[in-house]
Amino acid sequence: MQFLLYVSDYIIPFVIFYIVGFAILMKVPVFSEFTKGAEDGFKVVLNILPTLIGLMIAIGILRASGTLNLLGEFLKPVTTILHFPSELVPLVTVKLFSSSAATSLLLDIFKEYGPDSYLGRVSSIIMSCTETVFYTMSVYFMTAGVKKTRYTLAGALFATLTGIIASVVITNMVF
Repeated sequence: MQFLLYVSDYIIPFVIFYIVGFAILMKVPVFSEFTKGAEDGFKVVLNILPTLIGLMIAIGILRASGTLNLLGEFLKPVTTILHFPSELVPLVTVKLFSSSAATSLLLDIFKEYGPDSYLGRVSSIIMSCTETVFYTMSVYFMTAGVKKTRYTLAGALFATLTGIIASVVITNMVF
């Protein structure tokens, strides 16, 4: 185990030195390539900024208006049948759009129920087993110029549902 800790401390600096060293051996102008990459990255940020702002505003409105809690109460009969806590419906819904907003909902769950409670454990596992589907698709497809997403949305939603189910099953089995 100590070997893994030792390797993990030095792997990132090793990779950086390896890349820079290889570039110098290949006579690549490292600094100018770095600045070109940084400039391209900045352009990508400027391109996706409107999407990010729109997502953040929409999620803020949903949270402040109480719509997410209302959705959880509305779906309570269904979630009871499925043995899924209805208190986590807002978390699952927001996680599809924004990981940072979902993290703030997770902290609210921790404050209200505790991190070691059943809801705290399930929500923690949900956060690690699911993805921000709509955010990821909008940012990456817009950046890459993809117009037809084919089965990406269906596959991503299925994977998220699988992660949610696995979260509940794992929590019930382990804890």
